[in-house]
Amino acid sequence: MEYIYSALLLHSAGKEINEENIKKVLTAAGIKIDDARVKALTAALEGVNIEEAISKGVAVPTAAAPTTTETAAEEKKEEKKEEKKEEKKKEEVSEEEAAAGLSALFG
Repeated sequence: MEYIYSALLLHSAGKEINEENIKKVLTAAGIKIDDARVKALTAALEGVNIEEAISKGVAVPTAAAPTTTETAAEEKKEEKKEEKKEEKKKEEVSEEEAAAGLSALFG
């Protein structure tokens, strides 16, 4: 969630949401940076109107905190998903697809 928060913080400050700025925010907060997650976040937010996504009330599901074993397994799955997303051809994304990518980060 820290990655999402960093993007929202940059957005509210009127700063550009890019890898460099996200890394600066995370570093300032004392968060260990995962370059793959930063890249996945910036790719997912590319072309997304954040104000519109916020106004539509993107749902954030809540769940019990996973155990460390579950967390490690989920992180590996996320990394694989992120790698597949990066390999996907880079073409302009519709707003619906971009919003779907943003909601995937929350779920």
